[in-house]
Amino acid sequence: MNGHLHTQQLLDFIDASPSPWHVVANMVERLGHHGFQALDETEHWQLQAGGRYYVVRGDSSLIAFRLGQKPLSSTGFKIIGAHTDSPGLRIRPNAGSCLDGFVRLGVEIYGGPILATFTDRDLGLAGRLSYKTSQGSIANTLVCFDRPLLRLPNLAIHLNRGVNDDGLKLQKQNELPLLLARWTQEQLPPDYFQSLLAQQAGITGERILAWDLAVYDTQPGAFWGANQEFYADSQLDNLASCHAGLTALLDDAVLENDGTQVCAFFDHEEIGSESHKGAAGSFLPDILQRIAIATDTGLQAYHQTLAKSVMISADMAHAYQPNFPLAYEPEHKAIVNNGPVIKVNASRRYSSESGSEALFAHYCQEAGVPYQYYSHRCDLPCGSTIGPIVSAKLGIACVDVGNPLWAMHSIRESAGVLDHNYMILVLKRFFCG
Repeated sequence: MNGHLHTQQLLDFIDASPSPWHVVANMVERLGHHGFQALDETEHWQLQAGGRYYVVRGDSSLIAFRLGQKPLSSTGFKIIGAHTDSPGLRIRPNAGSCLDGFVRLGVEIYGGPILATFTDRDLGLAGRLSYKTSQGSIANTLVCFDRPLLRLPNLAIHLNRGVNDDGLKLQKQNELPLLLARWTQEQLPPDYFQSLLAQQAGITGERILAWDLAVYDTQPGAFWGANQEFYADSQLDNLASCHAGLTALLDDAVLENDGTQVCAFFDHEEIGSESHKGAAGSFLPDILQRIAIATDTGLQAYHQTLAKSVMISADMAHAYQPNFPLAYEPEHKAIVNNGPVIKVNASRRYSSESGSEALFAHYCQEAGVPYQYYSHRCDLPCGSTIGPIVSAKLGIACVDVGNPLWAMHSIRESAGVLDHNYMILVLKRFFCG
């Protein structure tokens, strides 16, 4: 029962979070309901033992933590890391154009989406607008077109006879602009798209100065399968891990634990994490150092704390798809609904090593959760995560884990109901251990 309950909560979370900026806004709301207080990086911090806090950087990265009763140097930090962004399409600054009487929006590719899955979908638009206030300062606001607004119609098979043999291939510059409207005049007004944004956000068009806008699938998440044992939605990579981590942090037993627990949710993982709010930036080191300073933890004690700290990098894992057996390493098939996956790579594309792998396996056993191992085929390049980046930057032990996922980087991904509940259980046990 808990599996479907937690998964329904995940689907509701994803459907309310069509962009990384909405993800963080929804996390902030949930944290507030559990007594977490916002901290501002520009202000002096005063922290209390047992206090619950969070910090937002750049509107799309968030670190939440609960300060334990025991000194940091005796417990270390227990950290769960995940990312708020997903691969897809982003709207260009000069977006609107008119060709043969059709208004199109120009896009850039963000990360590594499966582009063909964006065709023939009911696409919406969501993100952040930056605008000038009546007082002359710059402010940000969220915007969301929660209806089918855009489309990328496929070419009929009669005009692309080889599509079933060769696969759908889209020319990235010319064939990705999204259809928005029919325009009967020769020239599109230069402020057409900006006016559309202004109307949706309730802001005068001339006050909008810039935007970060993501294309998303408006179809809500759903259970599927003969026994409803699977679920599908967009952005499972990696909002499923974000939801599991936050749910674990907000558990009553975790919030009463003596140690200090941290959830770090980063933007920009899908494009390499190199930003002021990405995992390769200073966000997490800055926050951990400020926790130490605010608790009178000296430099030597701070390094003791890091030496005792452990991180779980939670991202999704490649689930075995029986129609494509040759895509997988035959002895490391991650099966949906068979439990979380420990991801291992000898070239350190994942941060796992025997010590951290064993620790996660131990927590799984204590939580009564099955677990699996995943190793990539040697003849295919392996993706990576925030795990190796953060582990190297902080000098802390880390393990890369994730739930099995079908169609990673598709606009519509699928996973197992049991696995989401399993992940929450083991992350709770990690925080309480």
